[in-house]
Order: sequence, then structure tokens, then C-alpha cells
Amino acid sequence: MLSESDRAFFRPKWRRVTVTLFCFAWTILEWVSNEPIWAMIAAGITLYCLWNFFYKFEEETDEDNTPAS
Repeated sequence: MLSESDRAFFRPKWRRVTVTLFCFAWTILEWVSNEPIWAMIAAGITLYCLWNFFYKFEEETDEDNTPAS
């Protein structure tokens, strides 16, 4: 689960995409280097990023910021 400060840091989509792509590249590097244990760990981290950053991430909309009148 992401804390409130984590959600604030990862609010811009480019940060979430960058971190996820970095983890995916790390996974590929480990597979190419014939390191299956580290590749599986990196793949798990990549899946965690995909799950938390894109599936479960709650984007803040303009409606959420409008004060109730």
C-alpha cells in the first residue's frame, strides 16, 4: 500500500511510468545476464509497480478538489 506521501510523489504519471519501465528494464537485464533469481525478483517488483501505479492508483480529479457549497 502506498502512503499519502508516496501517492503525492507519484501523482505525476511520468514518474509512475519511469519507475515501472526502469524495473522492467532491470528484469530484462537480469534475464539476459542469466540471473534467474534476480530476474524473478525484478519481475515481482515490476508487477507490484503495475498493480499499485496503474490498477489501484487513485488519480485526483478536479471534482475531488472543489469545495462543497
